[in-house]
Amino acid sequence: MMNEDPTLPPDDLASEPEEWEEEDFGRLDPDDDIPGPVRPVNWNLLLSHDLEQEWLALNRWVEWLRRTYALPASVIPPYWHRHSELHWELSALHLHWLGAYDPEQNASAAIGWHRDFAAARQRLRDWVAASGTRLDRDRPSRQTAWPGEPPAPPAEDTPITDRRTDFVQFVIAQVARRKAAEDAVFARLDDAARSDDR
Repeated sequence: MMNEDPTLPPDDLASEPEEWEEEDFGRLDPDDDIPGPVRPVNWNLLLSHDLEQEWLALNRWVEWLRRTYALPASVIPPYWHRHSELHWELSALHLHWLGAYDPEQNASAAIGWHRDFAAARQRLRDWVAASGTRLDRDRPSRQTAWPGEPPAPPAEDTPITDRRTDFVQFVIAQVARRKAAEDAVFARLDDAARSDDR
């Protein structure tokens, strides 16, 4: 017989829930990677492995963001990753979003993120307009040479044909450069340690 009182849950919800076994959810080991509080990402200081992980996480989030909010290329162009001004802005926005939607956050944090997102969209438009990157073509952001500096190389447009492939190649190159820099530092430390042992 069905429950007629609309203030009570339906009969099937009022019954006791099935017993769940702990193994259904898995136990946490001390070695499990549990995310901690959101912290700023200083892209200049990341180790190569962390750099790769941050690029991949940011890329996933930017893809979600542009699709969820139907953002045009004038806000987030396909080659955003090739423009440091865009990638730093999007990284900050991503971290802000992670903090705003943290389960420990208060309920009004999301509206604060959306308010800040509106301001960030205008800044992104400004960066895109200044950089020269578009939906179908890209060029390096223009650099202004200060007095006494060599002139900036001319910026030429490159057609955008496959955004995903370019992103993968870009990240591989970034990680390889960072790994080479790390290896050079470790080699100097090894040399210094050997000379101290003599």
